[in-house]
Amino acid sequence: MSIRRISTEARVGGIGIGGSNPIRIQSMATVDTNDTEGCVAQAKRIIDAGGELVRFTTQGTREAENMKNISARLKADGYQTPLVADVHFTAHTADVAALYCEKVRINPGNYVDPGRTFKHLEYTDEEYAVELQKIERQLVPFLNICKEHHTAVRIGVNHGSLSDRIMSRYGDTPEGIVESCMEFLRIFKREHFDDVVISIKASNTVVMVTTVRLLVKTMDKEDMHYPLHLGVTEAGEGEDGRIKSAVGIGALLTEGIGDTIRVSLSEEPECEIPVARKLVDMIDECVALRAQAEASIKDDTITLTLGAPDWETLQLKAAMAVGGLLIDKKATKLKIILDSGSKLSTLNSQLSTLSDAILQAARIKFTKTEYISCPGCGRTLYNLQETIAKIKAATKEFVGLKIGIMGCIVNGPGEMADADYGYVGAGRGKISLYRAKECVEKNIPESEAVDKLLELIRKDRQ
Repeated sequence: MSIRRISTEARVGGIGIGGSNPIRIQSMATVDTNDTEGCVAQAKRIIDAGGELVRFTTQGTREAENMKNISARLKADGYQTPLVADVHFTAHTADVAALYCEKVRINPGNYVDPGRTFKHLEYTDEEYAVELQKIERQLVPFLNICKEHHTAVRIGVNHGSLSDRIMSRYGDTPEGIVESCMEFLRIFKREHFDDVVISIKASNTVVMVTTVRLLVKTMDKEDMHYPLHLGVTEAGEGEDGRIKSAVGIGALLTEGIGDTIRVSLSEEPECEIPVARKLVDMIDECVALRAQAEASIKDDTITLTLGAPDWETLQLKAAMAVGGLLIDKKATKLKIILDSGSKLSTLNSQLSTLSDAILQAARIKFTKTEYISCPGCGRTLYNLQETIAKIKAATKEFVGLKIGIMGCIVNGPGEMADADYGYVGAGRGKISLYRAKECVEKNIPESEAVDKLLELIRKDRQ
């Protein structure tokens, strides 16, 4: 049996996260949060698929207020699943959302700090302390509202949305990501607020795993044991999204870390739930496989022997079993073999391709174009799934190139720090193109944007 990290329990509505509770599975709606009918229908699909929490973007007070209507409609139809408000930029929106939702997610990178400009800022220790006092003045009244209404909080740090203040002092590092979280957690602890869940996400699996491990160590040193939410953000869709998620989330689950998970796919949100369920259900088996895989290492090669009833399960199981070993560079080569009792029929070439995909997800060997695409939410400004398909068709020839495809600017420029090029929704029907973090073309008509992206890439490669 796997050994799970012992955490305190957070109460989110009628369910517990952490402690002795099972690992909870969740997803996020992709429709406009002002669309009550659409939100209710999508939430029902997520819940019916097995989702235990449903998150909605609440980019303003109007959306936060409408959570009251969404919640009422779901409860009237017999759905008691906790709802989570996702807040960026405006702290007041979190205050409103706390009145109507079972949990509110806040992002330390922009909850109080001004929007990112990617500029280096110089602070004396005294000036830095003043900035922390600003956070406390804004955060404590919010926590008081949450206490009054029994609302839980998720501190959700995204690698792509660290503030200029944190970046200037700590850099774009796991230490900076962890400190961004700890600044808030220390206030929570002083205020005796315990219904809190922590998430640290990145599109880079190595950054995600390394940072979560560091957070656990840092919390332990300060006698904090809050439950953890796991996810690889902007993982993509299809096979790539599943393998990338399994590498990052699976690496931590097999180490006993994780109390709730989301597999972020650029697909309909209910499609995320069965994938997440498989990861949770395979933990014990993958712990054993990981031990066997580590023992097999010879000549810088992991030999993984396993079976599965279907191809998707094989992909997830293989990625989950070796993800942590590859992230830790225990080996840089992977050979997958079907065990003798497996009823799955597949070609050696397919297993070789799967090995390459897992190595790419673990940032070891790049054999094809990588797409860092968000799962979409109510902020998304274009048809994400159609656009991803168009961009993939137009750019698949560029082996090793990393392309970010983002629905909006909330995490776009920052989360694409690891990408060579970015395609970001700038407004309805408008797209901005990036070269790394630099915006090179603004507000291009959506009908022209894919061709413009291809033109930019080819021009740079001449």
